[in-house]
Amino acid sequence: MSDYARITGTGSFLPEKVLTNQDLERMVDTSDKWISERTGIKKRHIASDDETTCDLAEVAARRALEAAGRVPAEVDLIIIATTTPDKIFPSTACLLQARLGAQGCPAFDVQAVCTGFIYALGIAEKFIRSGSAHCALVIGAEAFSRIVDWSDRSTCVLFGDGAGAVVLEASDEPGLLSTHLHADGRYQHLLHVPCGVSDGLEKLAGKEGKVQMRGNEVFRVAVNTLGRIVDETLEANGLQHSDIDWLVPHQANIRIIQATARKLGMNMERVVVTVDQHGNTSAASVPLALDTAVRDGRIRRGETVLMEAFGGGFTWGSAIMRF
Repeated sequence: MSDYARITGTGSFLPEKVLTNQDLERMVDTSDKWISERTGIKKRHIASDDETTCDLAEVAARRALEAAGRVPAEVDLIIIATTTPDKIFPSTACLLQARLGAQGCPAFDVQAVCTGFIYALGIAEKFIRSGSAHCALVIGAEAFSRIVDWSDRSTCVLFGDGAGAVVLEASDEPGLLSTHLHADGRYQHLLHVPCGVSDGLEKLAGKEGKVQMRGNEVFRVAVNTLGRIVDETLEANGLQHSDIDWLVPHQANIRIIQATARKLGMNMERVVVTVDQHGNTSAASVPLALDTAVRDGRIRRGETVLMEAFGGGFTWGSAIMRF
């Protein structure tokens, strides 16, 4: 058994195709000004027709492994958080495992929508601290554009595709201090895809197979919920707001991010914001933002980082770590 689980490498990937706000102006009744002011998004990346969630996850995973100085054979746990798996089964994690050549270890997907990466990280930490794994690959990856209704101007401006990954390893030094995971299915109707496989595949091809959201109601619940989980996380670790060096939030909406920063009393210069560059990439957004800030030198070893997310379900969660 290990005392701690620590992130030793990060990686991310965005598809080459870019869809700007100006592009969307030609598709639906919207404007760059409207999108920018209400969401903070300027562009999003869209997977090509022959590009899958596993393709995105593989690039991010290999970059994280390289950063950690590890090879696939050293990985003994693979978890992918995704809402848009390549197949009904097997899991996207199993597909990735075959590509990496890391056969034999547990590999599975987690579905918690935008909170998926935080859920996956919490699960991986438990594997490592129990001694069941020593080197885990934890990935958030989405081809979310596949379930977007591109005629719905209230949702199509929000989402994009991408992947982010971390290598989580057993360590004698403090790394992940705690994770906090929650859900409340009573709110499912506010943000959901109305049908699934058991409803019949023919429904999935129509509008019932696309994202539907009551944006204003989601916004209100998200802001209140994220405020509470900040307090829960700090209290669990005996920390004050001033002890947090960096906030790495789910990249859904700049107004939600700003509200959470105010709750922490943090200057926005200490908040990692990438939503303008890729929109809401669901489970991929937290590891994408983390990798960006690690690679550009903002987040450094020894600093305290708070990650949080909120998504359909409703699900929400946080993870706090010494990087």
